[in-house]
Amino acid sequence: MKRSVLFAGLPLMLVAGGVLAQEYPNKPVRVVIPWPPGGSNDIVGRIVLQKVAESLGQQFVIDNRAGAAGSIGADVVAKAPADGYTLMVHSTTHVGNAWIYKKLPYDTLKDFAGVALMAAQPGALTVHPTLPAKSVSEFITLAKSKPGQINYSSSGNGSAPHLSMALFISMTGINLVHIPYKGGAPQVTALVSGETQASLATISTVLTHIHSGRLRPLGVSSSKRSGALPDIPTIAESGVPGYEMNPWIAVFAPAGTPKDVINRLNSEINKALKHPDVSQSLAGQALDPWIGTPEEFDARLKSDYDKYAKLIKLTGAKVD
Repeated sequence: MKRSVLFAGLPLMLVAGGVLAQEYPNKPVRVVIPWPPGGSNDIVGRIVLQKVAESLGQQFVIDNRAGAAGSIGADVVAKAPADGYTLMVHSTTHVGNAWIYKKLPYDTLKDFAGVALMAAQPGALTVHPTLPAKSVSEFITLAKSKPGQINYSSSGNGSAPHLSMALFISMTGINLVHIPYKGGAPQVTALVSGETQASLATISTVLTHIHSGRLRPLGVSSSKRSGALPDIPTIAESGVPGYEMNPWIAVFAPAGTPKDVINRLNSEINKALKHPDVSQSLAGQALDPWIGTPEEFDARLKSDYDKYAKLIKLTGAKVD
């Protein structure tokens, strides 16, 4: 008798799930962005989710909760109801924090469900024009001839530019001196002034200086060339095969959010990313749209989680 009741209820459960997806969202959706307004996470979240809001006919309300490299806002989302009405826009820093911080109030993998990738923010190996290197291979040769004499800037210990350069150093056997700064702007200011000689900064932070000739790009960190710098080869094709660091910005939900709601959000986000207005806006920020399924995002999330663990161990970066 019990078995027949369970199976009899199954079609009703399936129908209920379908209805849930069709009715969602029937009230405003809160989007926690654990970074200040005006940064890349904030810009991408607002551009893409505004288009999603228009498509679904419901508000997506941005709630900036900055602090502790995104972990304060992430904690808010981890503890929110898993009903699809609280989302988070976060970057690859989310997986890095799991290894940077001695203790977090949430589990980076278990307490969140990946909804959709939105954009890649590749970096560029960039040097001050006074440095006599015009390609990745020339930079490696120069660095090997001057071990410990070339300074590189990053936006902080454990940041994407720091880890991107750490991977580059480990794969090429060179010896550079790391000078961390508090954010992307001072990192690039130091490079432009000549205070440091190299950096593997996100393209958006150095693009205007590259166009003005104040900085020289040598190679991009992604597996394929960037639309913002189409003439600049990848680091992998420039003599460091297998090199790839491609930080992303993505949407998360609390773990346990219904799968049909996640699938609907994923579909709407992908549709928004294909819209000409959105793709042009992202291109203007040197960001590449990244379309994929929730399953592809989960695979990337786990891969980067392991990759960042190794890189942070290599750099020794820690925050108590």
